[in-house]
Amino acid sequence: MQDLPRRLAEIVTLARESGRVTVDELSQRFAVSPQTIRRDLNELCDRGVLNRMHGGAVIASGIENLAYDARRLLAREAKARIGAAAAALIPNDSSLFINIGTTTEEVARALARHHGLLVITNNLHVAAELYRHQAIEVILAGGVVRRSDGGIIGATAVEMIHHFRVDTAVIGTSAIEHDGSLLDFDLREVRVSRAIIENARRVVLVADSGKFGRAAPVRIAHIREVDTLVTDRLPDPALAELCRAEGVEVVETGGGEEL
Repeated sequence: MQDLPRRLAEIVTLARESGRVTVDELSQRFAVSPQTIRRDLNELCDRGVLNRMHGGAVIASGIENLAYDARRLLAREAKARIGAAAAALIPNDSSLFINIGTTTEEVARALARHHGLLVITNNLHVAAELYRHQAIEVILAGGVVRRSDGGIIGATAVEMIHHFRVDTAVIGTSAIEHDGSLLDFDLREVRVSRAIIENARRVVLVADSGKFGRAAPVRIAHIREVDTLVTDRLPDPALAELCRAEGVEVVETGGGEEL
């Protein structure tokens, strides 16, 4: 970022530290008008450094995901609404997979009042959220624990997933391209997600609107393999039409994020 003016470079640094910057916070920090900050953010977005979000921007990434703590901060309210809406689709006395992701963790939080659930997960945070509930049985997939976010990945996890056939898979993704491709950053994680999709009778994808049009290098699946997409907002008309054509139910919770 040596070619950036000082304020823009500082904005990028702040975005990398927290994952997101807002117009109001930056305006106060730099003592400039919100209009000036919006122009700064637009320039950084045009350069491909940031991605637009409602009221601010997030750091862009094409080959490496944001740090876990930064991802937790992104679209927190939207993810909570998505989690509640997805949990409402899960019947009591059923079995489900939940994979790695900060949005799938919100689904787990919203399942607290369910009963008779069997949850198989490769997400340590999901297991920690649910194991205390006597009416929910949790099975944790074996394998290598990724220190960056508590995800369990690798061949052992894939093999274990293949032992089950569940009612519902709740999955997240790092990016959704305009053609319906679901993408992620870690091939080992993707292999677990593929096993989860293949061994579920129904697949529920949870993704906030910031995932649409984002880039990531590894393909998980196509939107046609999903039964229900739960999002705050589906901003891509072509993708919305693709979902209709492929028979994918779309649940929008509202409160979409764009600059």
